[in-house]
Amino acid sequence: MFRRRKFHLRLPSRTLVLGERTLVMGILNITPDSFSDGGLFQDPDAAVARALEIERAGADLIDIGGESTRPGSEGVSTDEELRRVLPVLKKLRGRLKIPISIDTSKSQVAEAAADVGAEILNDVTGLRVDPRLAEVARRSKLPLILMHMRGEPRTMQKGPFARNILRDVTAALRRSLGVARRAGVPKSQIVLDPGLGFGKSVAQSYELLARLPEIARLGFPLLVGASRKSFIGRVLGNAPQNERVWGTAATVAAAILGGAHMVRVHDVAEMVQVARVADAVVDPERAANLAAKSK
Repeated sequence: MFRRRKFHLRLPSRTLVLGERTLVMGILNITPDSFSDGGLFQDPDAAVARALEIERAGADLIDIGGESTRPGSEGVSTDEELRRVLPVLKKLRGRLKIPISIDTSKSQVAEAAADVGAEILNDVTGLRVDPRLAEVARRSKLPLILMHMRGEPRTMQKGPFARNILRDVTAALRRSLGVARRAGVPKSQIVLDPGLGFGKSVAQSYELLARLPEIARLGFPLLVGASRKSFIGRVLGNAPQNERVWGTAATVAAAILGGAHMVRVHDVAEMVQVARVADAVVDPERAANLAAKSK
């Protein structure tokens, strides 16, 4: 079992300690076409209610996105993405106690979101689409999550897939890191995400999950997002996305035992429990102390 390193991520409102326990990131998509919750929270009031529900369920932070990146999806304009996310961010300001991450690959959206309270920038393209997003992170002094995506959402699951997935992911993440560091983003403010399901075959997604300790050798905290993804459904007899909770739970546990510092999930309350128990396996002494305090 891999022993993860501890890191400190500086946000405007607080410092997140990564590695003492797994942080759970709840997902909120303000889109009509995301694969799991698309169309459910397009109304700003519905989105705000869902954000508060995610917080109550025990999430440590929330990731809000206005552009679907599911396989086969088409991109949206900057104006449309801003139209979707800004009203929600403004309504949540001062109401949500947990930090907000903005899921975007556009520097203009990142900058506008930072101006109204977003505290983390999450780029699923690893700065390939808009390298200026790294400059926004530097100027705003916000942490930056860099994910690996092979290709683009519209065609990424049509292949061809990499012949050596670990080498492909680590090489691409190194390139993303180079862009971020040249823009002046401190090393201590970067999180890496191997991008399970993004331009990977079913077997490759599971291989990356199993080989997380090798990705951790890059020296950065890791975020893993496997929640309800199709590679889970494929080994469950093509189970639909709303029947992949237990499969997701297995991937969350595996990610934590492999060294993940954060997990990005839809089913927050359930995955908080999974994370707490997996953390107890990673650190039994800390688990015993927490159990003693709860008596």
